Amino acid sequence: MDHIKNISKIFAKNFVESPMLESFEAGNIFLPTGSIVACDPLITNDMPAFATVFPAGSFPVLVHKERESNCIAYTEIVFGNDDISEWKMATLEGQNIADLTEGEVFGFPVESGMGCYMDVQAQESLNHLEQRLYHRKGVDFMGIYEEFFHDHFFDDNGAIDQFAFLKPNDDDPGTIFAFETGYGEGFYASYIGFNKENVPQKIVTEFIEINVEN
Repeated sequence: MDHIKNISKIFAKNFVESPMLESFEAGNIFLPTGSIVACDPLITNDMPAFATVFPAGSFPVLVHKERESNCIAYTEIVFGNDDISEWKMATLEGQNIADLTEGEVFGFPVESGMGCYMDVQAQESLNHLEQRLYHRKGVDFMGIYEEFFHDHFFDDNGAIDQFAFLKPNDDDPGTIFAFETGYGEGFYASYIGFNKENVPQKIVTEFIEINVEN
């Protein structure tokens, strides 16, 4: 399956029309610099940012769930509503699409079942938070998931939701959008939609491929 061709069909409009997907407006993510990191925040929280620099500011995030499983199939940040002229696979600095063989993608690994979007400033705040908690609690430190992420996803009554916005530092404006990834563990690619001026309008990460008819 041609992932980019499929993505371009699903996300061609400013809304998603597919009987296999249910879409939700999750809220807004704040990106102070526009340098976005997509990663498993529990395993690869030192992942570099994408080579593409996105607009800075506050932008809507959408979640698209596979109706049959109720699992998250796609996450999306919307930077603008211009027509998409071209979709490209998101890469890190030094990655070259021409180096990929058929069926290969660039992306990020997930081992914890959780992924996230965050600005590099929020990434720095998250890593500082983990270090502070570790040094303060010592042997009582249970890990960054239990210490920071868990209460946003679970309470005494069970699961709260499959996604959440978090602030690792109240003094910094950057937010983290964390979410469950598809069926769990995997290796997931992101795709950027550009307008005719080559300005990013959307970034979409695919966790469950939803095939669209021609």
